[in-house]
Amino acid sequence: MLVREAMTTPAVTVTPSATVRQAMRVLLEHDVTALPVIDTTGRLVGVVSEMDLLRGAFEADPRAFARPLSGNPEAPEPRHVDEVMTQDVRTARPTTDVAELAATMVRTRVKSVPVLDGEAIVGVISRRDLIATLARGDARIRDDVLASIAAYAPDGGPWEVTVEDGVVRLSGRIDEQAERIVEILARTVPGATRVLINPSP
Repeated sequence: MLVREAMTTPAVTVTPSATVRQAMRVLLEHDVTALPVIDTTGRLVGVVSEMDLLRGAFEADPRAFARPLSGNPEAPEPRHVDEVMTQDVRTARPTTDVAELAATMVRTRVKSVPVLDGEAIVGVISRRDLIATLARGDARIRDDVLASIAAYAPDGGPWEVTVEDGVVRLSGRIDEQAERIVEILARTVPGATRVLINPSP
């Protein structure tokens, strides 16, 4: 499965000059955890996350401490997105393999990745998007596999399709080339985690 089949689109973005409070409201209104930051030309210049926006947002409550508060109470809190955003941004392409991106997100602990087509932001893919894809029901995955085979490999012969916990099993009597086509089609279905082929004798 490719990123374009799992990403959220269009991407909800914010500008560097937006205030921290404005960015917080955008996050809440759209129920997302991070926002790509774009300049006036639409070019990606950073990403701002929930964690970024929380930096310096609260003052310590003296009731919670038995001793005087440390730190500089005169230090101004960040006011604009460009003061808190992350500029070193990991991105993906619409044709990136979801399995490859998921492995990278787990390894780097990145929660949300902007998707670029050239320099244009065409979407965002987050951990939540990946979970939503994996949470698709087996019956729906099976229906989509059968529909894909019927649409793109109508002469591929009859196939029996079963799905259990996202694992697709295909059984049928077919030549090697058609078998490969059907396998590729099944792998493109959102929610299919593995595809196993058991040709009939």
